[in-house]
Amino acid sequence: MGTVANVFVGLVAALHLYFLILEMFLWNKPYGRKTFGLTPEFAAASAALAANQGLYNGFLAAGLIWGLLASDFYVKIFFLSCVIIAGIYGAVTVNKKILFIQAIPALIALVLLHL
Repeated sequence: MGTVANVFVGLVAALHLYFLILEMFLWNKPYGRKTFGLTPEFAAASAALAANQGLYNGFLAAGLIWGLLASDFYVKIFFLSCVIIAGIYGAVTVNKKILFIQAIPALIALVLLHL
Protein backbone atom coordinates (compact mmCIF):
# COMPACT_ATOMS: atom_id res chain seq x y z
CA MET A 1 0.00 0.00 0.00
CA GLY A 2 2.99 2.29 0.54
CA THR A 3 3.72 2.46 -3.17
CA VAL A 4 0.11 3.34 -4.01
CA ALA A 5 0.10 6.02 -1.31
CA ASN A 6 3.33 7.50 -2.66
CA VAL A 7 1.90 7.54 -6.19
CA PHE A 8 -1.04 9.58 -4.87
CA VAL A 9 1.31 11.91 -2.98
CA GLY A 10 3.23 12.36 -6.25
CA LEU A 11 0.01 13.11 -8.12
CA VAL A 12 -0.93 15.76 -5.57
CA ALA A 13 2.56 17.27 -5.92
CA ALA A 14 2.21 17.24 -9.72
CA LEU A 15 -1.17 18.97 -9.47
CA HIS A 16 0.37 21.74 -7.39
CA LEU A 17 3.23 22.17 -9.85
CA TYR A 18 0.58 22.51 -12.54
CA PHE A 19 -1.24 25.12 -10.43
CA LEU A 20 2.07 26.99 -10.02
CA ILE A 21 2.54 27.08 -13.81
CA LEU A 22 -1.06 28.17 -14.40
CA GLU A 23 -1.00 30.92 -11.80
CA MET A 24 2.53 32.23 -12.24
CA PHE A 25 3.12 31.90 -15.97
CA LEU A 26 -0.17 31.35 -17.80
CA TRP A 27 -2.56 33.61 -15.87
CA ASN A 28 -2.56 36.31 -18.59
CA LYS A 29 -2.35 33.86 -21.48
CA PRO A 30 -5.44 32.53 -23.31
CA TYR A 31 -5.09 29.07 -21.71
CA GLY A 32 -4.89 30.52 -18.19
CA ARG A 33 -7.77 32.93 -18.74
CA LYS A 34 -9.91 30.13 -20.18
CA THR A 35 -9.02 27.76 -17.32
CA PHE A 36 -10.11 30.27 -14.69
CA GLY A 37 -12.83 32.03 -16.71
CA LEU A 38 -11.11 35.41 -16.60
CA THR A 39 -11.45 38.49 -18.73
CA PRO A 40 -8.17 39.95 -20.01
CA GLU A 41 -8.74 43.01 -17.81
CA PHE A 42 -9.28 41.00 -14.63
CA ALA A 43 -6.33 38.73 -15.41
CA ALA A 44 -4.05 41.74 -15.85
CA ALA A 45 -5.32 43.39 -12.66
CA SER A 46 -4.93 40.23 -10.55
CA ALA A 47 -1.70 38.82 -12.05
CA ALA A 48 0.45 39.68 -9.02
CA LEU A 49 -2.01 38.02 -6.65
CA ALA A 50 -2.18 34.94 -8.86
CA ALA A 51 1.62 34.71 -9.01
CA ASN A 52 1.79 34.85 -5.22
CA GLN A 53 -0.82 32.12 -5.00
CA GLY A 54 1.15 30.06 -7.54
CA LEU A 55 4.29 30.41 -5.44
CA TYR A 56 2.45 28.99 -2.43
CA ASN A 57 1.30 26.06 -4.55
CA GLY A 58 4.93 25.52 -5.49
CA PHE A 59 5.88 25.37 -1.82
CA LEU A 60 3.21 22.74 -1.23
CA ALA A 61 4.55 20.70 -4.15
CA ALA A 62 8.12 21.09 -2.88
CA GLY A 63 7.11 19.86 0.57
CA LEU A 64 5.38 16.80 -0.87
CA ILE A 65 8.37 16.04 -3.09
CA TRP A 66 10.66 16.44 -0.08
CA GLY A 67 8.50 13.96 1.84
CA LEU A 68 8.72 11.48 -1.04
CA LEU A 69 12.48 11.83 -1.53
CA ALA A 70 13.19 11.60 2.19
CA SER A 71 10.62 8.82 2.67
CA ASP A 72 9.38 10.88 5.60
CA PHE A 73 5.87 9.91 6.68
CA TYR A 74 5.39 13.00 8.85
CA VAL A 75 6.50 15.49 6.20
CA LYS A 76 3.99 13.94 3.78
CA ILE A 77 1.27 14.10 6.44
CA PHE A 78 2.01 17.76 7.19
CA PHE A 79 1.97 18.92 3.57
CA LEU A 80 -1.06 16.82 2.61
CA SER A 81 -2.87 18.34 5.60
CA CYS A 82 -1.90 21.83 4.37
CA VAL A 83 -3.27 21.00 0.91
CA ILE A 84 -6.53 19.69 2.40
CA ILE A 85 -7.02 22.79 4.55
CA ALA A 86 -6.22 25.10 1.63
CA GLY A 87 -8.63 23.13 -0.58
CA ILE A 88 -11.44 23.36 1.95
CA TYR A 89 -10.85 27.08 2.42
CA GLY A 90 -10.78 27.62 -1.35
CA ALA A 91 -13.99 25.64 -1.77
CA VAL A 92 -15.74 27.74 0.87
CA THR A 93 -14.43 31.13 -0.27
CA VAL A 94 -13.85 30.83 -4.04
CA ASN A 95 -15.31 27.82 -5.83
CA LYS A 96 -16.66 24.47 -4.67
CA LYS A 97 -14.76 22.71 -7.49
CA ILE A 98 -11.55 23.34 -5.53
CA LEU A 99 -12.69 20.75 -2.99
CA PHE A 100 -12.68 18.06 -5.68
CA ILE A 101 -9.61 19.24 -7.58
CA GLN A 102 -7.36 19.94 -4.60
CA ALA A 103 -8.65 18.63 -1.27
CA ILE A 104 -10.10 15.24 -2.22
CA PRO A 105 -6.96 13.92 -3.98
CA ALA A 106 -4.89 14.98 -0.96
CA LEU A 107 -7.38 13.34 1.39
CA ILE A 108 -7.17 10.10 -0.60
CA ALA A 109 -3.36 10.22 -0.37
CA LEU A 110 -3.56 10.90 3.37
CA VAL A 111 -5.90 7.95 3.94
CA LEU A 112 -3.68 5.68 1.84
CA LEU A 113 -0.63 6.70 3.87
CA HIS A 114 -2.40 5.52 7.02
CA LEU A 115 -3.39 2.11 5.62
